[in-house]
Amino acid sequence: MIALLQRVQQASVVVDGQTISSINKGLLVFVGVEKTDDEKKAKRLAERVAGYRIFEDENGKTNLSVQDIKGEVLVVSQFTLAADTKKGMRPSFSDAATPQLANQLYLYFAGQIETQGLPVQTGQFQADMKVSLINDGPMTFTLKI
Repeated sequence: MIALLQRVQQASVVVDGQTISSINKGLLVFVGVEKTDDEKKAKRLAERVAGYRIFEDENGKTNLSVQDIKGEVLVVSQFTLAADTKKGMRPSFSDAATPQLANQLYLYFAGQIETQGLPVQTGQFQADMKVSLINDGPMTFTLKI
């Protein structure tokens, strides 16, 4: 499983012209699911995301997690993170999970972040989403389990 974390001041998802979710200070997390992923990996990734220290403390050091700052989390499914881009001029998605598995683990992952005591919102699986954000920093990290 792959998570692309972006530290944000705010983020939102629009589907068919309607805002379906939005957060203020926290993390926008794009999630890619590969065919070898399972609930164990999703749970571990959620724990890492919730505890990953990328927010500044009173001394300006990145020592605080989204939990520590009582931030919010917006989770958006993005199968393109599972792309193989090592050769050629077109990505291959042969390692990406089936839509059924991807949706199951995406929702499980979001639920596992919620169990860490964080407010979580999600995008809409397989929808044409318009994602907006104000990246804070900018700070962007990739975590892979």
